[in-house]
Amino acid sequence: MAIRRASTLLFDGSEWNFATLSRAYDAIEAIAIGEMGLDIYPNQIEIISSEQMLDAYSSVGMPLMYQHWSFGKRFVFESQLYQKGYRGLAYELVINSNPCITYLMEENTMPMQALVTAHAAFGHNHFFKNNYLFRQWTDAGAILGYMDFAKKYIAKCEERHGLSAVEEILDSAHALMDHGVFHYRRPPRLSSEKETARARERLEYEEQTYSDLWRTLPTASGTSGIEEAEREASERKKALNLPEENLLYFLEKHSLILEPWQREILRIVRVIAQYFYPQSQTKVMNEGCATFVHYSIINRLFDQGRVSEGAMLELLASHANVVFQPGFDDSRFSGINPYALGFAMMQDIERICTMPTQEDRDWFPTISGNGDPLGTLIGAWENHRDESFILQYLSPALIRKFRLFRLSDRATNKFCEVTSIHNEQGYAAVRAGLARNYDPVANRPDIQVVDVDLLGDRQLRLKHVIKNGILLEESNRDATLAHISRLWGYEVSLAGIDASTSKVLFECSSTGAGS
Repeated sequence: MAIRRASTLLFDGSEWNFATLSRAYDAIEAIAIGEMGLDIYPNQIEIISSEQMLDAYSSVGMPLMYQHWSFGKRFVFESQLYQKGYRGLAYELVINSNPCITYLMEENTMPMQALVTAHAAFGHNHFFKNNYLFRQWTDAGAILGYMDFAKKYIAKCEERHGLSAVEEILDSAHALMDHGVFHYRRPPRLSSEKETARARERLEYEEQTYSDLWRTLPTASGTSGIEEAEREASERKKALNLPEENLLYFLEKHSLILEPWQREILRIVRVIAQYFYPQSQTKVMNEGCATFVHYSIINRLFDQGRVSEGAMLELLASHANVVFQPGFDDSRFSGINPYALGFAMMQDIERICTMPTQEDRDWFPTISGNGDPLGTLIGAWENHRDESFILQYLSPALIRKFRLFRLSDRATNKFCEVTSIHNEQGYAAVRAGLARNYDPVANRPDIQVVDVDLLGDRQLRLKHVIKNGILLEESNRDATLAHISRLWGYEVSLAGIDASTSKVLFECSSTGAGS
């Protein structure tokens, strides 16, 4: 057995200084990049106090953020829980930016500083830089500059227009933040030259195919007015690119009462909402990636004799707390722990790639026994979100380990029914059901702008496509509708349409200040 000499250790005890942090960072970097092949943004490590960490919590984790009363309210709430011992603080906070900013708590022990450096500065950093959702929807190199602009712009608006006026717009924009993102990429808009060319082509085609004989055909009585109204509505929707899922975008572009500075504030909130859009879809993968990376690195450091047994015990105890999954009958149970599921899936993929069973070969023929677990994981981290990752990589062995099964719980039935158990069909059904829980399309309310007559009554018409009979909570629905009406300035109506039958289940409206 190799004897670890104190001279080879990166640190000794719980105390740390910047020289110790630097030495540990270099050793972690050598493993993460040199051995694991991670691809990261340049790192910027910041040491902050517990109060600064609470402040970061309250302002959605951004180092630069405009002022709003909701951030102060959350700060007081989190601070009281922390001071009373009801809640601990995160050991770190990481920003998806270039350079990647990692905040470490000054109260952390040195072993914890090493763990969270590996977790955040390399695990999360790699995921931010390489996952397709972050590459598609975020600009890590520009976000800090944009947030600096947003903070200064809103401060100037407060000086010029007053705190209450700015706060009113921010209140409504924040209420609609979840409905202020684009969920799918759109084709680029045509240039004015291409639009003109397309209009000319349509006109030439109509001239070539026109016959004066059509003019002599009789018109059915009473249908011309209906057809004309339908044609106008169709042209109106086409001109406004309806239906529109991004409510903040539509209000920013088409509201008849907002001033330019108010539109810019809507845009700021919309850009921030879009920046966080990938994070809500990759919680399991992102945390699983970071946890797998820190676990691999600290074990490698221990094997190299760079970490003592005492420090390793502290690191493993913290790791075990992070990936702990309470049982369903445990008072601490609040659902599936994303750290636990993510880390277990990463380790399971590693096992399948190196020591597969016959069951693994049947379920995962393309990766079983390929001998390249890191390459397989890096490819998965790059090309999936939670829903598709679970649907493709959750194994029967892990389903058994987590004791997962599927229930059917219908409102019309008196009892729950176990519909999927641990057999071949059951494994596929459990995996599909769990993946659906992480599908944002299946779980977010589908509300869209479907029509508005800008030259007529100016009523904004929204549609909620109701799935599985799940209606919006009335008080929240009406309050949110009032915020939309405030930004639109005229009446706003919302119709709930059943997705399977197209039946109208409810209709409601709110009157704006401009009507």
